[in-house]
Amino acid sequence: MKVKFFATYRGLTGCSETDVPAPSDVWALLTYVADRYGEAMRAKLFTPDGKDIGADAIVLVNGRNIQYLKGKETALSETDVVSLFPMVAGG
Repeated sequence: MKVKFFATYRGLTGCSETDVPAPSDVWALLTYVADRYGEAMRAKLFTPDGKDIGADAIVLVNGRNIQYLKGKETALSETDVVSLFPMVAGG
């Protein structure tokens, strides 16, 4: 499956996208990404206690926000594209 990184996540990963074997769900994918790219990425993706996805992390599966699917339990397959965005503000 393809994972795409946007904004500051690109700086943390050093790439705009990567291919990974599809894990069972979004939570497993985010855990894999955090393990692969380190503590700075982990801090951006998860709440401080590590028990949930952080409020500033936006996760899309095939262009659909996981908030409107099954959240962190959204199932994944090899053909999915997951996009990871940090919350951004501007003026």
